[in-house]
Parts: sequence; structure tokens; C-alpha cells
Amino acid sequence: MGVGTEERTARSFWQRAEALGDKPAVIDPDGSLTTFAELYENGNRVANGLAAFELGDDDVVAMVLKNGHVVYEVFSAVLQVGGYFTPVNWHLNADEIAYILRDSGAKAVVTQAEFADVVRPAAEAAGIPVERRLLSGGIADGFTSYELWKAEQSPAAPADRRPGHRLYYTSGTTGKPKAVLKPRPKGDADSAAATFSERLFGHSGLGTGEDESHLVTGPTYHPSPLGYGMAALHFGQTVVLMDKWDAEDTLRLIQERRITAAHFVPTMFHRMLRLPQAVRDAYDVSSLRGVVHAAAPCPPDVKRAMLDWFGPIVWEYYSSSEVGGTQVSPEEWLRRPGTVGRPYPGAELRILDEDGNEQPTGTAGLVHFKLVTPFEYKGDPAKTAAARHGDWVTVGDIGYVDDEGYLFLCDRAAETIISGGVNIYPAEVEAALLAHPSVEDAAVIGVPNEEWGEEVKAVVQLSDGVSGTPELAEELIIHTRERTAKFKTPRSIDFVDELPRGSNGKLLRRRVRAPYWADRTRSI
Repeated sequence: MGVGTEERTARSFWQRAEALGDKPAVIDPDGSLTTFAELYENGNRVANGLAAFELGDDDVVAMVLKNGHVVYEVFSAVLQVGGYFTPVNWHLNADEIAYILRDSGAKAVVTQAEFADVVRPAAEAAGIPVERRLLSGGIADGFTSYELWKAEQSPAAPADRRPGHRLYYTSGTTGKPKAVLKPRPKGDADSAAATFSERLFGHSGLGTGEDESHLVTGPTYHPSPLGYGMAALHFGQTVVLMDKWDAEDTLRLIQERRITAAHFVPTMFHRMLRLPQAVRDAYDVSSLRGVVHAAAPCPPDVKRAMLDWFGPIVWEYYSSSEVGGTQVSPEEWLRRPGTVGRPYPGAELRILDEDGNEQPTGTAGLVHFKLVTPFEYKGDPAKTAAARHGDWVTVGDIGYVDDEGYLFLCDRAAETIISGGVNIYPAEVEAALLAHPSVEDAAVIGVPNEEWGEEVKAVVQLSDGVSGTPELAEELIIHTRERTAKFKTPRSIDFVDELPRGSNGKLLRRRVRAPYWADRTRSI
């Protein structure tokens, strides 16, 4: 399925590291190199240091770090000492970080000097002692130096190696984030890590050869950039880390580092395509062998333009932290534009209504996957139960399947606009708006309407140099009406300087909606 140059064998980063030696394992955003030998040794030091804390099976180690090699020192350590690794968004404030540290039961936290003043009160509130608050890149009150602590540990492999796991927090649509808790893998650390990596790259069409180089475009506190980078290391590939994502910088790194693979979100595609043609033509991207995208709906025009540019190497997957997902190759997508594919091996898919009844082909409903690996929303049995219909689980996405089982997503249930009793899915309308050359980004939301309950409004971020005028708003409404049903067309358009998006590329739709519902007693 992938385009790797060597037969897939169950080998891990730890098993490859000695042979790979001085080969670059991680290239930080500032260009500094960490070799496989160095990453292996430092990861072992961290693992032995964590073991000296007498962390038990299933104990959590949290991370509040920007992209850098330290991320993979700590992650690779936890994955071989039987713990759970919880990455924390460093944009959060102290109270928000404290909530995750407390809720996860974190026994240790690793951060960097830049975040000391935010993480200190969070760690104190969570009851994490000073000796287990590790600070990289500096010295600060209330912390132990990560570098000095690491240097005191043995570089040998831990004596008792056990497979660890990830404990990711979902952003959710309401309330506080919840952790998706799954049991740790059985067996040994090497097999567990290699199996996970095989499955991840197998779902994504990416190559598994040691001659590949992988570009991490997003923040490593997000599961996909973190996980794809670690999987690439398990395959013996060089991982190149970006810090703040930039469209032209991405092309520069692909050319300079001869990048062969990368994980993107659709917003990145859109912004790369908006670069002037002369800028795009100035960079050689022919080293790319496979790229994959996910996290949000990708407008078909954008996907087609990327296939025209990068060639037939653009894969897509759809999944969640909770359950299985789908995959689609470039060739399949071109035959069925807009699909997110069919279930990947081992996954089963059904479309059910809210009462758990299976929907016929072509009829939209809640997307459910067969539960293979048990999970729970940590500390929230009600949320766990609400996501399940027997052995089938949904995360609230709406979609339908065609006569050959290909899934087409409509939207998130929580984001559906209900106008006059009719469901309108924002993603379709947003895709139409994004096809207009003046539109850089778009959010379609429901706003109050006394007669219809909600009416459709578009909030638009314009391309550089374009001014928002009543004439342009009318032009965009006409443009959308020509591409969607009349009832889906925005009744009005507001212009903003920038739409809020998370660093994973997902639109923060609640933040866009909030001002329009501020004086209402209901939000639907």
C-alpha cells in the first residue's frame, strides 16, 4: 500500500539506533541535529530517570514543550517504561494546564524555560513535587534541571522494558477536554512500537524505508504530528521539525532537506496554493514520495490542485483518538472526489441514526466504527456511554456511504445548522467559498433568526490586498449560490482580519459563533 523501499519488518527505533549511529534522527527548527545514537542514549537516560522515580505501570508523564528533540527523548522513554505520555498544548494558561495535570494524575512533567512561570503554578496545583518538574533549557525556581538530571542517569537500556502508551485529551465541543484512555499494549516495547508504526504508515500510504525523511509540520502536542514523527523514527527515518508553520518555509525545507513524506491539514494546502506562482515554482518538491492529510474536510478543488502540483502521492485518512477510521489513495479519490475512503484493515463502519438504526446507502447519519480496542473517556462514564450503540462508537461526525462502501463526510453533528427544520452542513458551504480567489479562509455558522431558528452566515478572512466591501459580500453570496442549493447559501457575510484556528488546523467554530449568540438564552 505504501511506497517504501524495504520490506516491512517489525523493528523499532531502539533496535535500529546502534546500526544507524551518526545518521540524523531529529533536526530541530533551528537546524541543530540529534543523531540516532544520541537520541537512543538520551532516551534511555530519561527512561532510567523515570524508573528511578518509581513510577508504576500506567502512571502519566506530561509534556509542555515546543517542537524539538527533547519531545522525542521523553516520548521514546515513556514508551519503554510502561507509562502513559500526555502532551499538553503550551498555549494553555496555568489553570488549564493544571486541570490536565490533575485529571490525568500526572506524576511528572517536562517543560522548557520559556513556560516556567505558567507550568510552575499548574504543577503546584496538581501536587507534582519539584524533583519531578523537569525544566529544559534553563534554571528556574520550583524546577529541576532536565539536562543535569538526565546527565546523572545511565545511558543503557532500562532493565525492565515495558510498552507504554499515549493518553491524549480531546478538544471536545463543550466543557473541559477529556482523556481517551486505552489499555497499554501487551507484549514487549519493541513489538508494540513497531506494530503501531506499521499500522499508522500503512493507513497513510507513506514509505517505510530508512532512506525516507519526514517533515513534521504541526505542533507535537497534537497526536498526529507527534505520532507520525515517532513512527518515522521507528522506521529509521530522519525527522525534520518545524516550529511555527509557514507555507513558503515548508517548500524551502522540502527542497533543502530532500523531504520525502509529510503530514498536512487542509488549511496548509490552501495557504500553499495561495502562494504566488513564481514562489511555488522557485522550489523543487520532486523529492516527495507520499504525503497525507486529515483533521478537517478538504475542499475537492483544493485536493485536486494539490494532486496536480505534488502528483498522485496525496493520501487521506479519517480517524479519531477513540476508534478506527478510513483511508483513501490518490487514485481512489480521483474516481470519487470528496470521499475519505473505506475502512482500513481491521476497521468496520456503519451509518446509524440517533436511535441506532442503520441507514441505507446514500443517507446521512452518525458515523460509527466497530469497537476493537476498548476505551473510555477518563472519569466520564456518561460521555463514554453516550458515544456507544452496543459495540459501535461515534465521535459525532455525520456522513454517508456510497454503493461501494466509500465514506463521504458531511460535518460534525455539533456544527450542523438547523434552519426551518432543515439540516445544513457548514463544510460544504465553506468549500464553495474557498473556491473564490478573494477568500483566504471561511467559517459558516448559524446565527439567530426569529422565524427559522437559525440562518446561514459566512464569516470570511480575505486574501492579502483584498478589501471587504458590500459589493464583494454580494459577489460571494452569488458565487456560493451557484455552487450549492439556495437554502444553504449565506444570507449575510461578515469580514474579519483572521479566523481562529487551532494549531492542528481545525476551525474554532464555537469562538466564531459566540458573539452572535451572546445575548441569547439558547445557542441553537
